Amino acid sequence: MVALSNVRFGKRNKDVLTVQKALLRRGREIPDGATGLFGEQTKAAYRAEQIAQGFSGSDADGVPGRTSLAALGGITGLFRLDDEPMSDSGAGRLTLAQVTFRDPGDDSGEEAMRRYARRACELTGMDPKFGVPALATIAQRESASNHPRFRVNMTDRNARGRIAPDGHPLNCSRGATQCVPSSFASHHQAGTATTPYDVVACMCATVNYVRHRYDVNQSGSDFAARVQQADPRRAPHWY
Repeated sequence: MVALSNVRFGKRNKDVLTVQKALLRRGREIPDGATGLFGEQTKAAYRAEQIAQGFSGSDADGVPGRTSLAALGGITGLFRLDDEPMSDSGAGRLTLAQVTFRDPGDDSGEEAMRRYARRACELTGMDPKFGVPALATIAQRESASNHPRFRVNMTDRNARGRIAPDGHPLNCSRGATQCVPSSFASHHQAGTATTPYDVVACMCATVNYVRHRYDVNQSGSDFAARVQQADPRRAPHWY
């Protein structure tokens, strides 16, 4: 098992060593070999792997994300990704078993999304000037602003796993901003609902996720610049 939190630039550990071996098996270049240290060579090799997996632009930055790392482990057969919570974001992280799947029937529509987004910004400490339009844009693109027909994604590559209590495969993306349950758990915000169908809880987890995955700053002033799906001036793009 490899933990995403261990595979970070500047870290030296067994998980980095395992990932380096997987990169080398995939034909990526690490001149110094598998040393266990995540330095510039490993970052360049990981970027090459992301590009080979179909990532581009800011998504191919050499920083391991959950999707690409799980794919690397599966392709090479050298490791599995640890499902334990991976981030301190939100200080309310859950285990996957603690995630619930009740849909509270929150409101839909653009104005409702902006209202929920303001609350999510308040809870996560993000400046609503930046966070509200970014989260509302993500919600519009991911779920048609929490439309009941689009609260579960049954068509993307995450739509797999055992059947959860809501009748859908466990790993399906859910909620207004479409959180995979494992990511929702890892980035859960303290004081919010334990179901990704709750719009505020889902949006808070999204804020914590993008801070962790895309290094978005505390205020969120670079949210739209770093996350294409949050930027209405650019084409939709999964995040």
